[in-house]
Amino acid sequence: MRAVHAVDYIGLAESDLVAKARAGDREAFRAIMTRCNQRLFRIARAVVRDEAEAEDVLQEAYTRAFGAISGFRGEAGIGTWLTRIVLNEAHGRLRRRKTTVDLDELEAAQGTAQVLNFPGMTRSDDPEAEAARGQIRRILERAVDALPEPFRLVFILREVEELSAEETAIHLNLKVETVKTRLHRARRRLREALDAQLADVMVGAYPFLGARCERITEAVLHRLSQNT
Repeated sequence: MRAVHAVDYIGLAESDLVAKARAGDREAFRAIMTRCNQRLFRIARAVVRDEAEAEDVLQEAYTRAFGAISGFRGEAGIGTWLTRIVLNEAHGRLRRRKTTVDLDELEAAQGTAQVLNFPGMTRSDDPEAEAARGQIRRILERAVDALPEPFRLVFILREVEELSAEETAIHLNLKVETVKTRLHRARRRLREALDAQLADVMVGAYPFLGARCERITEAVLHRLSQNT
């Protein structure tokens, strides 16, 4: 009797994974989603600017994609193919949203959206430092959300996903020079927006309140009590 070997989906080459997905292998679908989830979520969110709706976009796009995967010819990578399906779904939602959601609701959604995980924004055990970092992330997110969509998408792929200009061009079906121009303009707009917003934040820079203040105060009082 021939031994049955488990398939290492994580280690499969993309072409083999796609072949299995086209044959209806659900574990291959799972592996593709695992590889692409974060990038596609960020792309969806860059368009709809709302976390919950971005998740809905992703689910619907995957459902459509895997239902039509027999039509995937491999001219581009599976990630690029899925990116275009996600963008189509996200833009479709924006068109439908315009007829049902007013400006106040949009602003409220933007104000409560979860922040993006920007590079270098690592977590800390210091509550005050983490609170300050969270405030900076929210400022960054609002500034990115305010960019025009063409600039916003390029910025997310280049600066957050850290794709090359060439990879970004392929995903968005743009010329490399267009990607470079849009990134330059996105950065310039962000600098202008952040200059104004961070001016207010700087007033509270280098805080020495809360637990740190109390800890130092108590330490000094303890030392004084020992010297008397």
